[in-house]
Amino acid sequence: MTNQIIIVDPLERQDIMRSLASEVRIRILEHLTRTGPRNVNQVAEELDLPQSTVSSNIQILVDAGLVQTRSEKGRKGSQKICHSTFTELLIAFKEPPPAQVSNAIEVAMPIGLYTRCEVSAPCGLCSADGVIGLLDVPDTFLDPDRMRAGLLWFTRGFVEYQFPNNAKLAGSGVQALELAVELSSEVPGTSKDWPSDITVAINGHEVDTWTSPGDYGDKRGKFTPDWWKLAGSQYGDLKRWEVRAEGTFRDGAKVSACTLADLELNDHRSIRVRIGVKDDARHPGGLNIFGRGFGDRDQDIILRLIRP
Repeated sequence: MTNQIIIVDPLERQDIMRSLASEVRIRILEHLTRTGPRNVNQVAEELDLPQSTVSSNIQILVDAGLVQTRSEKGRKGSQKICHSTFTELLIAFKEPPPAQVSNAIEVAMPIGLYTRCEVSAPCGLCSADGVIGLLDVPDTFLDPDRMRAGLLWFTRGFVEYQFPNNAKLAGSGVQALELAVELSSEVPGTSKDWPSDITVAINGHEVDTWTSPGDYGDKRGKFTPDWWKLAGSQYGDLKRWEVRAEGTFRDGAKVSACTLADLELNDHRSIRVRIGVKDDARHPGGLNIFGRGFGDRDQDIILRLIRP
């Protein structure tokens, strides 16, 4: 069995926490993880437990998504084969939302409202209701229905968004620019080990290239609709960039020398944000952008202008 990891927020997945509140169920889960698929009778015999006890406790683990079962023909009719869904289970509290900044001007941009795009197949767009246009046809990115998109993906190229420069309209200065978006690599199906160099540019200046580690499909995205197959991309990493006088920071760590002055915000009525995978990327592993109705955050692309 390949290594499969689930990260559990105990406040959100109390069903999993309850399923683990039993020594018997933990023994069953550990046994299946270590030995591989077993039928109920084998588990009962190997753990020296009554068959009825094993059966009822496995059902609790199945309901929590920690064990999966399938029916196979046996010597005396069908038998239920059980196997653990994950090899590792990590308990972690979700990262708290960033503190609200009273002096921030914020704009939330739906991911389908890009003003320019150049993408290559495989590519596609989805709304919470279904696929938009044709899959793997770049011209579909011009479909007016793209405005409803909650997930888009492509192999190489970019999408560019034009945000209003509300600080200039308000006649106020800017101390920092912040950008937040949920991203992952893109591979047919999913793969946790699929690096991709994703480049972010603002007003024509490349502020950072972040290497996404993979295309995540170990669990369903918290907001991903049920119709979207588990074999598809499920969620991404929430990345936050901040451009200040000292340079550009990603998730709090400095990543480039591009400064706020380089963006020349006072000279532009809009702020152009481009997200893509360059043709000469060292890891051209594609790109998923998750918006409302997909992924783990249920948010648009957020741009904040922090005033002094």
